[in-house]
Amino acid sequence: MTAGCHDSGGTDTVATQAPRIALVGAPNAGKTSIFNALTGLRGKTGNYPGVTVARSVGTCRVGRDQYVIEDLPGTYGLEPVSPDERIMVDVLDGRADGVDRPDALLVVVDATTLRRSLGFVAQVLARGLPVCVVVTFTDELARRQGHLDIDALAQALGTPVLRVVGHRRYGLTELREALADWAAWSVPPLAPPTEPAERDAWVESVLTYADYRAPERHRITQRVDGVLLHPVWGTVVFFAVMVLFFQTLFTVAAPLQDGVEAGFGALAALVAAHVENRWLASLLGDALIGGVGGVLVFVPQIMLLFLLITLLEGVGYMSRAAFLMDRVMARAGLEGRAFVALLSSFACAIPGIMATRTLPSARDRIATMMAAPLITCSARLPVYVLLVDLLVDPSASVGPFGAQGLVMFGLYVLGAVSAMLAAWAFKKLGGRGGTLMPFYLEMPPYRLPSPRSVLIAVWSSARSFLRKCSTIIVATTIVLWLLLNLPLHSAAQLGAAGVDTGDPAAVSAYTVDHSYAAGLGRLVAPVFDPLGFDWRINVGILSAQSARETFVATLGQVAAAEDPEDPAEALRAMTYSDGDRAGQRVFTPPTVAALLVYFAYALQCMATVGVIRRETGTWRWPAVAFGYLAVTAWLMAYLARFVTGLVTG
Repeated sequence: MTAGCHDSGGTDTVATQAPRIALVGAPNAGKTSIFNALTGLRGKTGNYPGVTVARSVGTCRVGRDQYVIEDLPGTYGLEPVSPDERIMVDVLDGRADGVDRPDALLVVVDATTLRRSLGFVAQVLARGLPVCVVVTFTDELARRQGHLDIDALAQALGTPVLRVVGHRRYGLTELREALADWAAWSVPPLAPPTEPAERDAWVESVLTYADYRAPERHRITQRVDGVLLHPVWGTVVFFAVMVLFFQTLFTVAAPLQDGVEAGFGALAALVAAHVENRWLASLLGDALIGGVGGVLVFVPQIMLLFLLITLLEGVGYMSRAAFLMDRVMARAGLEGRAFVALLSSFACAIPGIMATRTLPSARDRIATMMAAPLITCSARLPVYVLLVDLLVDPSASVGPFGAQGLVMFGLYVLGAVSAMLAAWAFKKLGGRGGTLMPFYLEMPPYRLPSPRSVLIAVWSSARSFLRKCSTIIVATTIVLWLLLNLPLHSAAQLGAAGVDTGDPAAVSAYTVDHSYAAGLGRLVAPVFDPLGFDWRINVGILSAQSARETFVATLGQVAAAEDPEDPAEALRAMTYSDGDRAGQRVFTPPTVAALLVYFAYALQCMATVGVIRRETGTWRWPAVAFGYLAVTAWLMAYLARFVTGLVTG
């Protein structure tokens, strides 16, 4: 029998022809890894009809047969308290609009937590669908002196039971072959009891029959947790880990970043040397290489950021950090699920906002959504790196730590603290009544993640960043290039203005300073003048509404136009071209500090605004989020400029 898996091309056209097999199970049981293995890592993600809960669907081919595989939201039971859990129950019961009831279920259970998992299995079996139980982490069970008789478990449950070790690819062939016989999967002659006390007795009888011995407490985990979960020492370790995290971002990524920057510099030199048409050379050199290339320079840091996050999550540290921060969440009036949503926002606010679906309280969902954009996402990283480099000497240090890394760490702390305060304020405004629902948080044993899973996670994040560069940022930089180079000026006009038409640099500088972009930047100058921003920064801020990274692209274009040979130095030496500050340097410490703080608070991502609209079903909350963050960004930037001015004299 041959087996192969592929995606469904983003459609459900095979849904009426191929059997639908749904994956169900608790979070962290390995369900998504099995889904990726069956669908060849090409499953499509969308939403269930009429709701904002995400669904992942792919297809798997076994021989000549094709099967639709759907990964349902993870849950610990079938008593729904959140939108995610409600849609999962509706799908299992055939009540979800526009979605067929699954033909069969793959129930994924963790062998190390089998006692808890069997309660969920009992609830699923009561639905009467064909079921195959997939037991994961059996290797870890054996390593920790536990035991489970798989065949006896199958007899006790009355369903097929397969053992799969995902990171070793063990059991996947048998699992694919089992899909071919889904219609013959046995169903228990008597459904498990539904009353909780009787269900507990049923679980105990199954465990006894399967000769199950729970794993011993992981000794290393127990000892390390004694420190990491300590309210004092755990917090100290947490902050130390975060400081080292950002030190690594600068020290390790810097040589890689320099190499990428040198590559784009050489490419720009080739364009200048071989493209004779001035406009085409400017489009390629200034817009694409100077703009997009200026953002792509930060790919090494973006990849390193996600590599470190994936490793910390994979070894089990993120769960411990969530446990420590749960106390902080409680002070903001939010429960642990809100921390999970905010933690997701460190990658991007969009998945963080979408993760609020797990919150049973509508009030908590709104408060968390209003706070999520303040968490420092990866889109801010290129802006922060550029500005921190302008603010702090790369060789400066504070004790054993680099000053740049400490500033970066401070910006992340600023975002996190501000998010907590925002959540507290919105929870206060909405009333703090209501009962907190139970929140379960896995404390997995410390384990090294498989290199394959780490690489997949890092590449997925990097691919998303590169996709944004190839769409939004390319389009924005081309529009900016047009705005910076129009209107056209004749030789007579240039001569009348005293511009040496034989000097390309002088012509370029005059064109940029009298462009449509300059007019637009000067139009909004009254808003940003108190912050020390000139028209070029203003244009960058306006362009950043499409994506924060375009701020870097904008400054890259302007700097490349003013000094194609050394745009980085042009940026440092940039001066105000008009007004009371004419001739003074633009990027002084007070101005850079104001910019950093402005980007820490402003909601400069229309995609995030759109997601808030979709999740809340109204334009009211996106307008509130955009408005309060815009005002806060301006006020905090003004304060940062004032304080930095006092410190630097």
